[in-house]
Amino acid sequence: MNSDKYQEGLLISAIQNGTVIDHITGGEALIVLRILGITGSTNECVSVATNVVSSALGRKDVVKIENRELKDEEVDRIALIAPKATINIIRERRVVEKKGVDIPDTLIGVLKCPNPCCITNTHEPVSSRFSVQGKRLICDYCDTVIGSDISSHII
Repeated sequence: MNSDKYQEGLLISAIQNGTVIDHITGGEALIVLRILGITGSTNECVSVATNVVSSALGRKDVVKIENRELKDEEVDRIALIAPKATINIIRERRVVEKKGVDIPDTLIGVLKCPNPCCITNTHEPVSSRFSVQGKRLICDYCDTVIGSDISSHII
């Protein structure tokens, strides 16, 4: 097989309806699947390509999910680990919507506060709430800062 032709072709097939998440940071596709609650035991038909050559990113991952369109809060979670990702909504094999991801100024119910004493980690009916300040996420209730390993705090 000619390796140049292989790199130019589709690595995973097109989908009829669903969502394509493109430009995921290389090596992060499995985290995206975890965020979306997709495991080997779920019913979604999913295609994953990891470490695909990308002129813009060097390496990227791509996830295709058939018959599922993402909710806004799922897109917010993805933005935390793949800020350059694009979300493509596919209907009848055509891209009907294409959008980038944006991290909102405030994340509600998206992250678990690492502070065990935070009110969001007690039995109170309070959703977590983080303010986004650059690459730091600050709990609005206890001021705990998440600055690294963000993916381990995503609910």
